Amino acid sequence: MPAPAYGIVAIGGVVTERLYYGDSFLREFDARVISCEAEGVRWRVTLDRTAFYPTSGGQPHDTGALGNAKVVEVADTDEGKVVHYTSAELPPGPVHGIVDWARRFDHMQQHTGQHLLSAVFLDLFGFPTVSFHLGKENSTIDLEAPSIVPRHMEEAERRTNELIFEDRPVLVRYGTAEELAEIGIRKKVDREGVLRAVEIDGVDRQPCGGTHLARTGQAGMLLLRKLERRRDAWRLEFVCGGRALTTARADYASLWHAATLLSCGAADVPAVIGKTLEERRATHGAAKRMEGRLAEYEARSLLAQVNVAENGARVVTTAIDDASPSYLTLLAARLVGEGGTVALLGERAGGHVVFAQPRGSAGDMGALARQIFKEFGGKGGGAKDFAQGALADGARVDEALDSAKQSFAAVTK
Repeated sequence: MPAPAYGIVAIGGVVTERLYYGDSFLREFDARVISCEAEGVRWRVTLDRTAFYPTSGGQPHDTGALGNAKVVEVADTDEGKVVHYTSAELPPGPVHGIVDWARRFDHMQQHTGQHLLSAVFLDLFGFPTVSFHLGKENSTIDLEAPSIVPRHMEEAERRTNELIFEDRPVLVRYGTAEELAEIGIRKKVDREGVLRAVEIDGVDRQPCGGTHLARTGQAGMLLLRKLERRRDAWRLEFVCGGRALTTARADYASLWHAATLLSCGAADVPAVIGKTLEERRATHGAAKRMEGRLAEYEARSLLAQVNVAENGARVVTTAIDDASPSYLTLLAARLVGEGGTVALLGERAGGHVVFAQPRGSAGDMGALARQIFKEFGGKGGGAKDFAQGALADGARVDEALDSAKQSFAAVTK
């Protein structure tokens, strides 16, 4: 069952006090080790009181130290116990705990920012938050909404930052579900007993066992990052506080680097990239047309050098020093387009090969390719009329094509 929200849990008949419920800013504390059991390469420790937050409600656990042992994970058990996983054994008795404050404060900034953001989306657009996740670099909320457009994100981000800059107090309240409902709690609670709720003055009230800031101004600012559709909800990525500063600095560095490469101002980067992409599309189209003309010319040249067999078939075998797989395919198509022509093509730089024949021909290009790859080493495949792949050693392309030509001739006699 989930841990009760009023700050204590029973551990073997001993009451464990959750200090973070009353003071999220507590960095050090004294406690007593109740038990310590080896579990693999780490130890499972329980205390009579703790300021370490266990993974719960979308918020990750704290880390830090208990005595000389590192606290690497903190978790709730099914019985509602708080378990500290440490790097070393701790004897029963007094112990001093130190919370990794940088990690704790970062989590507080993200969690309080999430409460603000969720309240704003509900207040402005009626979009409720259905889940929250605090990640190592980014955090997300899943919103229930028919659609979310840039206007929603811009307005929600602006309003959330206004509430942060107003530096409103963040309070903790306790009461039963009925008592909290009377004061306008945002989320319905089915649990019994005394519950803990977090209130942001004039903005939001909801049940929550997580650690939070004392005032909204301590969140610094909030940046919305990315939006994507996730099954029945919209997932919105955001960062707050120190993360927002780090992210903004990284974004600007990327923008400045792009502007330097493009020899333009930062504000002009989107327009210059758009123009560059348009020019690239035009250049690519011109190159493809030129490649088609080159394949047509080369096909005619190769056909002029090949004699027609008694059965009217022609086998064109050639190796090119350097050509893309797409060009080999295009050249093969031009050759096969001339009635009765079989194309056995390769290129030496990358070891690519293409085998092709007209529909209804007697040969089997797929089987021929598998034979060549088995004989010379390589990967690829295909169907009866077309196959392609690459040899492990491009220097053996000429040898492989000669073998393919001999095999094809033997099969189609």
